[in-house]
Amino acid sequence: QTAGSPDPNFQIYLCFGQSNMEGNATPEAQDYDNVPERFQVMAAVDMTDPKRERGKWYTAVPPLCRQGTGLTPADYFGRTMVEKLPENVKVGVVHVAVGGTSIKGFMEELVADYVAGEKDWFKNFMSNYDNNPFRRLVETAKKAQQFGVIKGILMHQGETDNGNPEWQNMVKTVYERILSADNVPLLVGEMVQQDQGGICWGQNANIDNIHNVIPTAYPISSKDCKQRGDGLHFTAEGYRIIGKRYAEKMLELLNSQTSISSVTSGKKYLNK
Repeated sequence: QTAGSPDPNFQIYLCFGQSNMEGNATPEAQDYDNVPERFQVMAAVDMTDPKRERGKWYTAVPPLCRQGTGLTPADYFGRTMVEKLPENVKVGVVHVAVGGTSIKGFMEELVADYVAGEKDWFKNFMSNYDNNPFRRLVETAKKAQQFGVIKGILMHQGETDNGNPEWQNMVKTVYERILSADNVPLLVGEMVQQDQGGICWGQNANIDNIHNVIPTAYPISSKDCKQRGDGLHFTAEGYRIIGKRYAEKMLELLNSQTSISSVTSGKKYLNK
């Protein structure tokens, strides 16, 4: 398929956030096996292992985000989507995430000052995206949109903003900057739960009622998703579970828009 002739049966999802979206668990053998070719990732950075070139499509074998990252919710989101969707439908993800970032890291007017005050490891992460992950997300999404249709946005971010009362409004600003089209759902994953030893579980209150601020946003439960022992990051199995839940919610939303065929014909345009 060539750029410039978007395939209505190629569904594209934008994935962004901090370390849990970046992918913190080491993939296991099952995570490399049998990844369907109908599930693709457009590289947002150049990589050497696996060898990938920014702006090109690849079968979505982990790592999806960038070199050295692990399993993410997007892995089993995409696999579950292609498993449940008709065989002529492909799924592609655009994946930009930065471990440790506040939502400020995705706000162009704040990001430069924010990065300047952070530690070297964080500056190194940000440098992969020329210190502007929002712009990289949008640039890559625009390229991806030449091949297919943007259907939704997956976010997992909030640990760094745990309890921040302005967080929902900041997320709304970022969301509205990404897409001008109506009804492109924003799926927002919960932090590690309190009963699993999560240390940012208080942020789930912000996530669970985000639809009050963004009517097209939906929380994705992290119930029973185990964590690695640091109170922050899911295990590989935890990523598989929450990834499937993102897909289940998205499939429900696609189905509720009358039928999958009518959804796939709808065009979504990036804001800029």
